Amino acid sequence: MIRVWIFVLGLMLSSQAVAAPVVQQKTLDNGLNILLIEAHNVPMVAMKLVVPAGSRFDAQGKAGSAALLSAMLTDHTQKHDYQAWAAKLDDAAIRLGSGVDKDTMSFSLTVLREALDEGVQALSEAVLQPGWQQKRFEFLQKNAISSVIKAREEATTYAAEEVNKLLFPNHPYGHAVSGNVQSLKQIQLKDLKLMYQQQVRPDGAVLAVSGDITMDALVAALKPYLNGWKGKPVHAFSDIKQPQPSTQQASFVTLDKHQALVEWVRLGPSRHHPDYKALLVLNHMLGGGGFGSRLMEEIREKRGLVYGVYSFFQPLETNGAYTIRLLTKADQAAEAEVVLRDVLQGLADGHISQEDLDKSKRNLVGGFAQRMDSNRERAGLLAMMGVYKRPLNYLQNWTKSVSSVTLADVKRVAKQYLQPKDWKRVLVGPDVMQQ
Repeated sequence: MIRVWIFVLGLMLSSQAVAAPVVQQKTLDNGLNILLIEAHNVPMVAMKLVVPAGSRFDAQGKAGSAALLSAMLTDHTQKHDYQAWAAKLDDAAIRLGSGVDKDTMSFSLTVLREALDEGVQALSEAVLQPGWQQKRFEFLQKNAISSVIKAREEATTYAAEEVNKLLFPNHPYGHAVSGNVQSLKQIQLKDLKLMYQQQVRPDGAVLAVSGDITMDALVAALKPYLNGWKGKPVHAFSDIKQPQPSTQQASFVTLDKHQALVEWVRLGPSRHHPDYKALLVLNHMLGGGGFGSRLMEEIREKRGLVYGVYSFFQPLETNGAYTIRLLTKADQAAEAEVVLRDVLQGLADGHISQEDLDKSKRNLVGGFAQRMDSNRERAGLLAMMGVYKRPLNYLQNWTKSVSSVTLADVKRVAKQYLQPKDWKRVLVGPDVMQQ
């Protein structure tokens, strides 16, 4: 009876996810691609503006430039110093932020419908009218350096550095988004200005919007502020080579801690790879599904060898990292790795049942339906669609495409991606682990 109810619930969530998102599209004369989902139940609007200016566009030796540029653009403007700017946003209850990943730089805006004009004006002022104040640059640069120094207290920071060396040597993805102390010190204000001039341009950028507004009203609100924004990025978003991993198979970092961080990594698929959905389903049963996953059940629940274990992959414009991460006591790391290897080999050998597959698909469908409940989440999904050129019916067909993954599909991608010999190892912890 319980299993029947779970199946019915999955169907209900599937129908919600398919019926809810209707995506509208319009391209402005300057090349800005607008994607909109109308949602009139709450008088708010969320926007996410994405440009091809992620960390992979950082100049050689100046990692962290994109992150520093995004912080500068939302810190102050030509018209407002940082104090006046913060007060302006607070007065109108405008939430304006920015962020950077390996591929993109993004600006997020959340505002009440009645304050939409003020919100759009603020977004355009931040993006189109940079302040370039030297003192604020120096302040933000010092903050960035302090942050990366603080991050070196965490084992994950060291692991990420080693992963980059193993998977992305001499590649634009091969450095931390935040940079490091040495690279941040090399950055000058003129470097940020150059990156801004080259990459923060409307032609090919995406503005994703969800909320209480129609497309006509949205375009009317945008045009007065964005008409003057012109140009095309110097470096094309799709112009990136495929990474070639190092021949090195393992890396060890000694850190004076009782706990050990173990990561197994390999290249995963790009956002465009035809196996993406099948691997998404497979990864959910491997380690992406929390306590219902194979890794959690075998390594933690049955044997108590780890505090936590999970797996994830980052599909980007080209291949990103596929990571299995576990945190354990140093003297249990070797035994945990043996079980990890066995789990991978079992899946690679096709030990996957129809029940495993159905459970994974139900969980993914339910989680996706929940993500569609928020304007900010919808705007984020729309931005991904626009950046990676997904079709307009991508969200409507998401549950259908996941549900269509077959047992043969997941067994095929398991054989391709989960062979233990194809994974590289990173261990961070006491030197006793280096064996």
